[in-house]
Order: sequence, then C-alpha cells, then structure tokens
Amino acid sequence: MGRPRFENLETERQTRLFDSAAEEFAERGFEAASLNQILEKSGMSKSSLYYYFDDKADLFVSLAERSIAYLWREIGGFDTAVLTADNFWDELENQGQRALDVFTRNVWYVKLARMVLRLRGEPKGIEKTGRLFDAARLFVANVLERGQELGAVRTDLPQSLMIDCAMGLGEALDRWMIMHWDEMDDAAKLKMISVDFGLFRRLFAADSS
Repeated sequence: MGRPRFENLETERQTRLFDSAAEEFAERGFEAASLNQILEKSGMSKSSLYYYFDDKADLFVSLAERSIAYLWREIGGFDTAVLTADNFWDELENQGQRALDVFTRNVWYVKLARMVLRLRGEPKGIEKTGRLFDAARLFVANVLERGQELGAVRTDLPQSLMIDCAMGLGEALDRWMIMHWDEMDDAAKLKMISVDFGLFRRLFAADSS
C-alpha cells in the first residue's frame, strides 16, 4: 500500500486521505478523478502525497487494497482449513454468494471493480494493478492446493497452468458480471454466481480429469 513510510502517517490522516480519494474516484471514475480535488478534500499537500505514493494509480490501487481488506471482513474471511472433500465446491460457491450480498448492499465495491478492470485495459494498467492480482493469484493457488489435498481438484495438469486458467476465467467472468451489473436483478445475479462456479467445477474438479 504505497510506500512503507505511509504506515507511519497518523491513522486519522490516512483515513481522511482514503475517504477523500474514494469519494472522488466513485464520483468521477479513475480517469477523470482529480488529484487536486482529493488533496483539497483531504487537506494534504501534493508534496506529501508524492512522499507516500508514486502517482494517482498508486493511490488508487492502495485504496483498492484497503477496500478489499474491508470486503473480506464483511464477507467473514475465508479459511481453507474448513474445506473438506464433501463441502469444497459448495463452500466456494457460498463464498461467492456472500460476496454478491456485500456488493449488492454497497455499490462502492461495484464502482471499484469497474475502475480496476478499466485500469487493467490501459497500456500500463496490468503493471499498475499487478499487486492486486498477485494477491488474488496467491489465494487461488492456496485454494487449488487445498482442493488437491482433499481429492476435490484434479492433479493431472501443472499447477501453474491451472492457476493461469483460473485467473483468466475469473477475470473474464468478473468483467462480464460487473459490466452488466445494472442490467440484472438480484435473482439473475445469484443465478450467474451459480453458473460461474459451475464452470470452475467442470474445469477443475477431480472427476473432470
């Protein structure tokens, strides 16, 4: 999250900066968001901002990391140790349903996801969002490894290939869901979650190998 020295900044000033950034990004989107407006609202100088962050994208990704941490707390976290051979796929789908519930109740997460995906489409977007997807990749690797230990996930493919496939499919499904969010009612979104996890199961379940 930004440079390590940012952690030494007073919590109140950190919160004020992130709240101001969230308000600006939510209202105007990543591209149109103004650093000057964020600085004015937060009471931070431009020199101070660049002391802690490389640029607007670095601030945004740091805000995204903070928001994802809040999202996990709202969902209730996820401990792979609770997974068993019998509940593995059902628990993953349940996790997706809990995330959907949070997204439905808090539109900020939908706006954030749209901005992250759009930033990914820019020339330097993959580099800028790299640490977000590195964290997601680690999570996917841990889940797949746990599934293999339980006999719920296939073992006939290289793990790196399986992780690449899971990340690619996940990003494609997330992008479609977020970009069509306003077109679907709650029932359609819930059905889509079930369809999405059905695709993962058919691709990665041990009995599909």
